[in-house]
Amino acid sequence: MKIWIVWLPNVWKSTLFNALTKNYSAEAANFPFCTIEPNVWIVNVNDSRMQKISDTVNAQKIIPATVEFTDIAGIVKWASKWEGLWNKFLANIREADAILQVVRVFENSDIIHVHWDVNPQSDIEVINSELILADIESLEKRINNNSRKAKSDKDLAMQLDLFEKVKKFLEEGNLAISYDYSEEELELMKDSHLLTYKPFVYAANVNEENMDISEEELRKILNIQDKNIKVVAVCAKLEEDMVEMSQEEKNDFLTDMWLKTTGLDELIKTCYDALWLQYYFTAWEKEVRAWTMKKGSTAPQAAWVIHTDFERWFIKADVVNCVDFVELWGWSKAREAGKVSMQGKDYIVQDWDVILFKFNV
Repeated sequence: MKIWIVWLPNVWKSTLFNALTKNYSAEAANFPFCTIEPNVWIVNVNDSRMQKISDTVNAQKIIPATVEFTDIAGIVKWASKWEGLWNKFLANIREADAILQVVRVFENSDIIHVHWDVNPQSDIEVINSELILADIESLEKRINNNSRKAKSDKDLAMQLDLFEKVKKFLEEGNLAISYDYSEEELELMKDSHLLTYKPFVYAANVNEENMDISEEELRKILNIQDKNIKVVAVCAKLEEDMVEMSQEEKNDFLTDMWLKTTGLDELIKTCYDALWLQYYFTAWEKEVRAWTMKKGSTAPQAAWVIHTDFERWFIKADVVNCVDFVELWGWSKAREAGKVSMQGKDYIVQDWDVILFKFNV
């Protein structure tokens, strides 16, 4: 999963993601395109269930799910006028599975906003406008280059007709992902490669006292009504304070702040949801591991994640809820208690599943 970060200068993005990765090597300058050569971080997904499962089977190691975050560049108004750098930016960001926008909501007189006023809605509009302009240009080229061919190609004609509708939608200031597509149109959009058709996540950088803000209130502040677009509150200052803490100290700190989890942990989970992803567990003495898959995957499709041939060789899967697995101390007792079910090819894998696959090799 590749998440590419876009932002305006002075939103404390570097502080936030240095805290996320527990290193301080990222460029922290506050001017546009200071990180045009991308910084890439592979970040573990923290899940307390994994340690409990590991203790249950006395595993030698834990391999969590991961997210790849790429910090590409700060954007300012009229960024597209910086032609050379802008084209490089576009070439890079088209590789993203999803786009994460870090938006400043906090007030701090010592940190001057690039537009001299903290207005998250305006900031979002600046970034989105540049991405929308790039998408309009991309669609215009696709339409112009294929209009003749579409006269004799029915499928292409249908696609170009949809592109015309989406272009008009974009020209009204909307993101392509917010368009109301039919099932047939979703198929036609698969190779559109539009930036604003990618899943969007907004990380609102708030003050410590606003970390418990509700999603509904945060959506109002950011003016994000589309439920397909994810929003999450984070506090860079708070995350920075927790970097050097032990897990026990961090838990006590969160309890004192009346928080259940860190904003960054919540951000990673939100990115998973935006891409319609989840993971299941495998557990034995050698390792406990989380395997990422699309939500709604069948057991053979989930097995494919481990090895591409496993889908073809799949026979069955022994499945147990991770809570039962931990409480009953592993496979043997869970089977005795009747908590392990034998599932076939139609089983839809769940987020809490611990699975043992059986194959005919």
